[in-house]
Amino acid sequence: MTARTRLLPDGVRAALRALGAAARQGLGDPGLAELVQIRASQLNHCAFCLDMHLGIAREQGVSERRLGLLDAWEEAGEVFDGRERAALALTEAVTALTDGFVPDEVYEEAARHFDADALAHLLALITTVNSWNRLMVARRIPPGSTEW
Repeated sequence: MTARTRLLPDGVRAALRALGAAARQGLGDPGLAELVQIRASQLNHCAFCLDMHLGIAREQGVSERRLGLLDAWEEAGEVFDGRERAALALTEAVTALTDGFVPDEVYEEAARHFDADALAHLLALITTVNSWNRLMVARRIPPGSTEW
């Protein structure tokens, strides 16, 4: 592995932390916030963020069953409710942007489950965790690292 800088500029770190905190607060459901952040981190292969958010989710009482089935949430039946499924679908669409946009049906389903304010916070949270994922993966920050 090529040596890569381990440090994030203080202003970037502070800004991303503040954005994430504001997004989580406006979403109001800490368990859902962690599921969203875990799912994005799975898609982005970010071991650092996965490790961190899995630990937080467990501390908040998210069950091992739900954490274990998150990668297959679409096939998990009633393990995830409609609101969670809409948030996870939106997370995947924003994270991948496969077609260059979020499909209308995914956005509209999320809008059925979240009011305008909560939806804006959800989108901010998804965007923030994707930023963290990309920063950590690009610099190959390992799980549990304290030097970043």
